[in-house]
Amino acid sequence: MEKIQTEEQFHTLKQEGRTVFLFSANWCPDCRLIDPLIPELEEKYDQLNLVYVDRDEFIDICINHDIFGIPSFLAFKDGEEVNRFVSKDRKTKEEIEQFLDQVIAA
Repeated sequence: MEKIQTEEQFHTLKQEGRTVFLFSANWCPDCRLIDPLIPELEEKYDQLNLVYVDRDEFIDICINHDIFGIPSFLAFKDGEEVNRFVSKDRKTKEEIEQFLDQVIAA
């Protein structure tokens, strides 16, 4: 999974097609639980660009997009937000897949 390196990269990527940002952090136990699912999700949802955002490195992006719990997902299509799965709760594979299905349908 690609990891953003700059705030400018975040803004560029959200303008390009269907991009889903995963907001996470190394210290987050619920985030670590979904890490093993990422390669499978990237393969299954190859029409989406899945991008990792480290919450601690990019706190301003989190604040500006109301991301106050992790792991969380934020989806854009050509620069417009189309869906979000934002909470501090643990996320199951099924919940993530349902969210990604909604992003594709948007």
